[in-house]
Amino acid sequence: MLILKTKKPFFKEIKFKQILFFIFLLVSVSTSYAQKKIEVKGIVIDEFENPVPYAAVGIPSKQIGTSTNDDGVFSFQIAPENVSDILEISTIGYKTYKIKIQEYLDKKTGKIVLIEDVVTLAAITLEKIDDIVKKALKKVKKNTLSDKHQLNMLYRRSSVENNKTRFMVEHYLNVLDYGPSDNRFDEIGLAESRKSADYRFAFKKQPVHAIIIMGQINPLRQRIYDSDYNWVRDGDTSYDGEDVLIIKGTKKDQKANKENNWIKFYVGMDTYSIYKIDVSRHANEFSNLKAFYIYKKDSNGKLVLSYHNREAKFRTPVSAQKQKLLKLKNKNVQSSYRHEAIVLSIETDKKKFDVKNTIYERKDIGDYNVKYNPVFWQNIALPPDTKFYKKSVKELESIYGVSLEDQFKLVNKE
Repeated sequence: MLILKTKKPFFKEIKFKQILFFIFLLVSVSTSYAQKKIEVKGIVIDEFENPVPYAAVGIPSKQIGTSTNDDGVFSFQIAPENVSDILEISTIGYKTYKIKIQEYLDKKTGKIVLIEDVVTLAAITLEKIDDIVKKALKKVKKNTLSDKHQLNMLYRRSSVENNKTRFMVEHYLNVLDYGPSDNRFDEIGLAESRKSADYRFAFKKQPVHAIIIMGQINPLRQRIYDSDYNWVRDGDTSYDGEDVLIIKGTKKDQKANKENNWIKFYVGMDTYSIYKIDVSRHANEFSNLKAFYIYKKDSNGKLVLSYHNREAKFRTPVSAQKQKLLKLKNKNVQSSYRHEAIVLSIETDKKKFDVKNTIYERKDIGDYNVKYNPVFWQNIALPPDTKFYKKSVKELESIYGVSLEDQFKLVNKE
């Protein structure tokens, strides 16, 4: 009996110590994980101290990086072993800037100055514009990352009614893709989601997730025929030491709004790579779209999507009752969708592909319901806010004076 009485508290003590040790281990692991992350941030400007927007910033060899926002500001996280890697900043019109990350961190200035690149296209004889476009389209698969890869992407859409944002959705997506040589994304996973309060009164919806439309309106994925367009030279610039020709195309059979419907390709004259695409479409006086796609080079020189932005404007009808209640002057309200897609990272190792909650349904981006995970949104290394995002947030918060963070807490279910 004495032995039993002495052993029982003894085992209790061991169990208690094990629990303490386990807690200590968890804290140590958490602390160690937190210490592993190093933030690389700064601002990219030109020689005249103007911000350089949408520049690709990162470590191409490790598929780590981000883009600068409209103000030229960037930030992303790396592991300690990455400090010996080379930080690269590249964008159209400037010389590519390279510096060892540790050297950049040691400077502590947080400022990177890009030098404008000298374009020599004006001094040489160019081949026919139509032939340049034909070669660029033919080489899309060769010049882009066409092996299966995963894009980890932040996708935002703001619903604007009567010139004010009234609803916003943010999705963190895992997208399996073969690049723009394929006419659609291979698989789309909705990993995380959060929504603002919904202050809409018109409630126009899209028939599919907005990222699907993003692919559908990309001229490279549409399989356009160069012979259907009238192509003209619209300017010149450069990218990563390569002379770039800006080529504008308008549909030959357009009858109305011809001057407002066009495509622009930024084509490298050495590789025929398409580094940027601008799109402008006006279906009629009540509907128009402006969009652009920016691609950046990976470690093998293949182009992969970096940033996309678009705004589609249209008119939405409202009932007479709502028109009277809201004191609206017209029954058709000026509306728009503002879209923004930011590629946060790329995975090329198929063994590491991880697509969660694959999207199969055909419904509006705002109608997807995914369990809200505030810890994820607190810890993810998001790029600095763009003007697009700031504008939407300001308008949402102005309606009833409720901060967007509070809207996330109140609206989304954990």
